[in-house]
Amino acid sequence: MKLTHYLLILAVGSMGLLSSSLTLANTADFDLKQRDKLNTLIKFALNNDQSRKHFFAQSEAMREMGIANSTLKDPKLKLGVGNLPVDSFAFDQESMTNISIGLMQEFERGSTLSLQKKKLNQQADSVVFKIKARELDVINNMTKLWLELGFQQKAHQILVENKKLMKEMARYIKTSYSLGQSEVHDLLNAEIQISKLDERLQENEQMQQRVSSQLSEWLGIQWLSNQTDLNATPSLTWDKLDKYLNQVKGEQFYGFLNKHPISEMAQLQIEANTTQVSIAEEAYTPKFAVEVVYGHRQADGMDGQPAADLVSAYLTMDIPLFTDKRQDKSYSSAKYQVVEAKSNKAVILSRMNAQVNALLVDKHNLEQRILRYNNSLLPQMKAKTSAVERGYQQNTAQFDEIINTSAEALAMEIEKWRLVTDLNKANSNLAYLLDGFEYSVSKPLIDSPFNETHY
Repeated sequence: MKLTHYLLILAVGSMGLLSSSLTLANTADFDLKQRDKLNTLIKFALNNDQSRKHFFAQSEAMREMGIANSTLKDPKLKLGVGNLPVDSFAFDQESMTNISIGLMQEFERGSTLSLQKKKLNQQADSVVFKIKARELDVINNMTKLWLELGFQQKAHQILVENKKLMKEMARYIKTSYSLGQSEVHDLLNAEIQISKLDERLQENEQMQQRVSSQLSEWLGIQWLSNQTDLNATPSLTWDKLDKYLNQVKGEQFYGFLNKHPISEMAQLQIEANTTQVSIAEEAYTPKFAVEVVYGHRQADGMDGQPAADLVSAYLTMDIPLFTDKRQDKSYSSAKYQVVEAKSNKAVILSRMNAQVNALLVDKHNLEQRILRYNNSLLPQMKAKTSAVERGYQQNTAQFDEIINTSAEALAMEIEKWRLVTDLNKANSNLAYLLDGFEYSVSKPLIDSPFNETHY
């Protein structure tokens, strides 16, 4: 086989690999299988995610505390002896001496108890949205790592194919050199290119192992030790996201962003702070306590008859007269917290809307660049390779030009797949912000607290 034939295979072979791979990646069946494979990993990760369990337990704890805080305080029991003579310590010496038992119950100010329960339930609902936010965060990070792993695997495939062709060419040049038909620097150049490919392959292996290690954050160390080749892909389908984007006109995404868990948490914080304002208002109302005391007397009265037992009843009330240092300041603080929470939500929405628009700019430009690679750069690179090959056949081009052209073709192919990966990462970030992921996960399961009776 002619040397020029090997050179042509080396220079344009990777482009053939690109075309066949691109055709495969665009088939609906392939995309569906890859998405299902990724969704299986994500579902496993979410069902075993300790952060989701942490947030769920936190929300349940808040709801239980809301019930506890909305209940009246336990009544207080009072036992004692009154007016006991110290000369004899006898219970029947003086008619004033009595053994008393009393019961006191305190009542909170106004609707404070129900408002406290309402606030804790609102905070518990906010924590529930933390679970949703955590799910989106895990899905987004795992999807981007999957895409990066797919890119590294695609680059590895291209590099291996190029190394295989380069080694075939080096063997041919070595044979040709032994027959005096090739120059020694041609052989050295081919060997240098093989060494460079070995270096890039090792770097690629390092990146694949690094990405797999990052995935173990959610899939576990056991998965990392047992996992086989994932056969990831640098591109995925985004049907739900595309549907959302087609519904939006202009650059305002607040309608979708208002439904984002982070936005929902901010809204619930506003509601909880508003409830705190109502609690602060209740501080201006009196706080009551009722006490009933029964006193038993053993001595006789002045008429010689047994002294009657005694019953006492008390109503106590604190009166908030001096409110300028306590109630007024608490109420003012609660009002400021509402303003702060509303401002915080506005900032969150503004930042998220800016992130969406910035990602859409990236998405549009990446799509244009990929289109340029497909329609211009790659066909032009193929034409250039053919021209250099013809020049070498006609002795108007050097072997170095063939090497440089092949390296350029390899770099261009990998750059194209880098753009495809970055485009899908941008789509993943958009899906995180606009609820563009399609997934289902079961409710977090936690161990029930001990059912013990405490005395």
